[in-house]
Amino acid sequence: MNIAVVGTGYVGLVTGVGLSEIGHKVICIDTDQEKVELMLKGISPIYEPNLEKLMLKNIQNGNLCFTTNHKEAFDQSRVIYIAVGTPENEDGTANLNYINQVIDVIAKSIIEDKIVVTKSTVPVGTNDYIKKRLNERLESTIKVEVVSNPEFLREGSAVNDIFNSDRIVIGSDSKKALSIIRQINEPFGIPIVETDIRSAEMIKYASNAFLATKISFINEIANVCEKVGADIDEVAYGMGLDSRVGNQFLKAGIGYGGSCFPKDTKALKKIAENVEYDFSLLSAVINFNKNQQRKLLYQAKIDFGSLEGKTIGVLGLAFKPNTDDVREAASLVLIPELIEMGASVKAYDPIAIENAKKVLPDKVEYADNIIETIEDTDLVFILTEWEEIINFPIEKYREKMKSPFLYDGRNCYAVNKMKDINYYSIGRKKITNIDSKEKISRG
Repeated sequence: MNIAVVGTGYVGLVTGVGLSEIGHKVICIDTDQEKVELMLKGISPIYEPNLEKLMLKNIQNGNLCFTTNHKEAFDQSRVIYIAVGTPENEDGTANLNYINQVIDVIAKSIIEDKIVVTKSTVPVGTNDYIKKRLNERLESTIKVEVVSNPEFLREGSAVNDIFNSDRIVIGSDSKKALSIIRQINEPFGIPIVETDIRSAEMIKYASNAFLATKISFINEIANVCEKVGADIDEVAYGMGLDSRVGNQFLKAGIGYGGSCFPKDTKALKKIAENVEYDFSLLSAVINFNKNQQRKLLYQAKIDFGSLEGKTIGVLGLAFKPNTDDVREAASLVLIPELIEMGASVKAYDPIAIENAKKVLPDKVEYADNIIETIEDTDLVFILTEWEEIINFPIEKYREKMKSPFLYDGRNCYAVNKMKDINYYSIGRKKITNIDSKEKISRG
């Protein structure tokens, strides 16, 4: 089937590539000419494992192309996917400016019936609004049906997810539109769930809010474990064996980040407020996560008293491994506060440095590798569990740091392997080396 995808961010580009891989003819649309020219060469504007390989394959076989010309793409396509961003407004609501721009472009461009599929994460009721706004702007002879088809892609594993997800959700009040979108998705070989349009919108928000709640719950348990002498790794393993609980999203750490969980939890809270419902559980999750991101900083201030004049290494700037996305990352919380306290910060990330430079203070020094980052530092924070960091030899911290104080926000290392080092992780025993403590007191 001929398909147009508006937007080439994480969702739009992966969606377009995935649809082309299963045999559809896909045109991806972006307003940035330079970006389009790069994509036509098989160069992805985002870092996502295996994405460029599939882009190049499907460009070469004629299933995938890129353009800035909306009308030309729409003329060639039976179905139009909307995959533009819905960033967060200051009050927590979803910003629909990009959605409105796409609606207006569609209304000006199409000359025959179309199915519009919303991939963007939008508040409940938005797809009804999209249909109403389109029909108000279109001639009466042109009919548009709207389908909600929320995405469940994880950054860093989005290519794998589009071919191996648990379900595909499609919602509409048109049986014909549902049938066509089902046909489009059937080659993925993934269970397809058909719902009404508002339920499909809610499934996306409810799923992300539940996962954010699960992360916050295990982090709360981790904080209690520290106080009672339990080990969160053993607790989480024992919990995860219960099929009612499940073992996913039980990894303790310094909270969630990224483009989805923070934005979607706030948006769902706002959706509830708009219908006069106090979603107190979600409010607690949001507030707890803000504090959890600063947990390592609180502990370092307890250990050192003051961080002024200290040289600090930060390992990991992305909000999670295998992505260059730094949105809502813990690094964006900790590093500005460290700079404000008078500390010198050296930072390293295998992929996300260029994106981090756009938002972090100019005073941050960026290193080319882990060794450079930790050399002659007073303490080191681990904020992202990159494989490179997990496999880094522990003895190198002792060799290269002035005082081996390691604050691990992702529990990258086994506690029983920590010798001659001060090691603080999440929900586990704190390892204290007296010699290093004395080194601090001597200044």
